[in-house]
Amino acid sequence: MDDINTLRRILSRNRVIAVVGLSADWFRPSYFAAKYLLEHGYTVIPVNPRYPEVLGQKCYRSLRDIPGKVDIVDCFRKTGDILPIADDAIAIGAKVLWQQLGVKNEAAAAKARAAGLEAVMDRCVKIEHGRLFGGLNWVGVNTGVISARRPRWLAY
Repeated sequence: MDDINTLRRILSRNRVIAVVGLSADWFRPSYFAAKYLLEHGYTVIPVNPRYPEVLGQKCYRSLRDIPGKVDIVDCFRKTGDILPIADDAIAIGAKVLWQQLGVKNEAAAAKARAAGLEAVMDRCVKIEHGRLFGGLNWVGVNTGVISARRPRWLAY
């Protein structure tokens, strides 16, 4: 899914994100992304059987163990590991299956779409949020989003 308006809608309407494969190591990309999302008002639910807690949030062994609702399932796993995660995302009633940069499992995306979920592949939630809601363009990154309006949440 490459449509700017669709990505913007997904990120503005869905506020609970389960991050599958979230690491407690501060130098891992999943940690950076989850920390960014927490700082921007999202509820982040870590999913990794290796940890009891990540970023101060209770960590679950699998998506099916999460007691509340999940809007987006953000996958920090290898492409070959995504199909069972898609099954779990469908089972828990998630709205979006999001595969991170470098992860493109077409079969999992097709299965998710067939079950009524939206599917995003090969994109980073953190990067897309910064690109679409302001921030990246103020440090010189060409975001491809043209607007004369400065985001209200920016201090400058």
